[in-house]
Amino acid sequence: MRDKIGKIFIDKCGLLPEHLEEGLALQKEQSATPSARERIGEILVRTNRLSEESVMLALSHQWNIPYLPTIEVSEIDVSLTQFVPIAFAKKHLVLPLRRVGKTVEVAICDPLNQTAIDDLRILLKATIKVIAIPPRVILGRIHNVYEQVTDKAEQAISDLADTSGISDQGLPNMEDLLDANDEAPMIRLANSILFEASKQRASDIHIEPFEKEMTIRYRIDGVLYPILTVPKRLQSALTSRVKIMAGMNIAEKRLPQDGRISIRMGGREIDIRVSNVPIVHGERMVLRLLDKTSLSLTLEQIGLSDEGFATLSSLIKRTHGIFLATGPTGSGKTTTLYAALQKINSPDKNIITIEDPIEYQLKGVGQIQVNPKIDLTFGNGLRSILRQDPDIIMVGEIRDVDTAQIAIHASLTGHLVLSTLHTNDSAGAITRLLDMGVEPFLVSSSVLAVIAQRLVRTICKECKTSYVPTREECDKLGADAIKSKLFYRGKGCPVCLQTGYYGRVGIYELLLITDEIRSLILAKTDANQIKAKAISNGLLTLREEGIKKIIEGATTTEEILRVTHDEL
Repeated sequence: MRDKIGKIFIDKCGLLPEHLEEGLALQKEQSATPSARERIGEILVRTNRLSEESVMLALSHQWNIPYLPTIEVSEIDVSLTQFVPIAFAKKHLVLPLRRVGKTVEVAICDPLNQTAIDDLRILLKATIKVIAIPPRVILGRIHNVYEQVTDKAEQAISDLADTSGISDQGLPNMEDLLDANDEAPMIRLANSILFEASKQRASDIHIEPFEKEMTIRYRIDGVLYPILTVPKRLQSALTSRVKIMAGMNIAEKRLPQDGRISIRMGGREIDIRVSNVPIVHGERMVLRLLDKTSLSLTLEQIGLSDEGFATLSSLIKRTHGIFLATGPTGSGKTTTLYAALQKINSPDKNIITIEDPIEYQLKGVGQIQVNPKIDLTFGNGLRSILRQDPDIIMVGEIRDVDTAQIAIHASLTGHLVLSTLHTNDSAGAITRLLDMGVEPFLVSSSVLAVIAQRLVRTICKECKTSYVPTREECDKLGADAIKSKLFYRGKGCPVCLQTGYYGRVGIYELLLITDEIRSLILAKTDANQIKAKAISNGLLTLREEGIKKIIEGATTTEEILRVTHDEL
């Protein structure tokens, strides 16, 4: 006789008897009909008394079913996916793993889902052996294995080779690009370009028409790579397809247009901003991919040194003042501010942001999207935020004197303000505010610190190798003390697309506004003198922080020289 599931929860999973009674009471309150009630395991998971893994472990024990906490993609027979539609697999969270004789082993998160098991028996034409695996693991593996059999862009172009007419039909109503079964080659081509960009971690897609062909390039880790060449005769159809997806006017080919695409891709929500401009050979398009479900990095993960992390953690706990992140476009300023917000976010704080665009969803934070069409600018939005009783305000960017003055006055009246500026280094942010027309005494009394940053590509761990740097290489860095150190670089492998780099990390220059710096600000001293004083007080420049990353084996000399070329 099988043990009751409640007893297994207590004996095997450490559930307290009173928590079981509490769950059973909630179950009885739901409906007079037992079949309409939630299962006790689901209730205990929902009330955080048990984890999903614990419930599955208990069920596998009760029904004598094998349980695996995870499974590697290499252990899955991808060919079996042709018999099981991805929509069915995702609906029931099931995945065929391997064939053993006349039996197929199937991963399932609910061993009691007999309907799904019976359907699998028909689909696979085999006896089914059930293996219990947690739902998040199954969903992840579904995306892994089904993307391996998704149509590629090259195949879609090949299918178009004999097509005499291309239909510019609307985007089908789909939940996920991986679920798309539309046979129109142009639709599959556009979907494949988006899917491959997401798979390869691209931040931007460039669709560029030339005299005899159209080129597709992806920006990966801050660098553009040519990916695909599309025949010239397909240019108009592909451009129209993307414009339809972005809600643009396909008949207007003379004026620039902006649009937006919101899709699901492999279970992730992707927001794509589309910019279209007419050029001599057609319409050039750039698509910026923003993964709404991706988690922004924590303050510990963005690449700060131990000293920098400790200093920044202390700064963002202040109750008032302005903290500025500065650097060129694409240097990770917003990510740094998000990381800071995550660090200080708590139920007792009211945090409001105004951004353009909202790149990540932050739980417990009120986020406002700038909309110039209805006059919702940074300045106007900031005025409204101040009436919302905020403790902490994040302004996506200080673009004009109006926004700067409102932000400064907010910081002087008991608010912590985080924002960004576009300058080359930390001292330049101070002079930029003065150049905008902000009074020196306001800048000196409100700004707490400025962090300048750059993103450098990190060496691929799969092909990382060491070498002894040459004298010339050390001289370029201007650091004689590191001549005897080992440096590292990537040889190039399929994982990193033969580039030797995979991912990025930040290097930082943290300028604290001390009393000496405040005196220089009040005297309207230029940026060079402010920086010189900060360096004499211990400021590490971007180049010096970069050299530390080289010695640590995180990046290469070429990367540091590339992003700090303006430092002599």
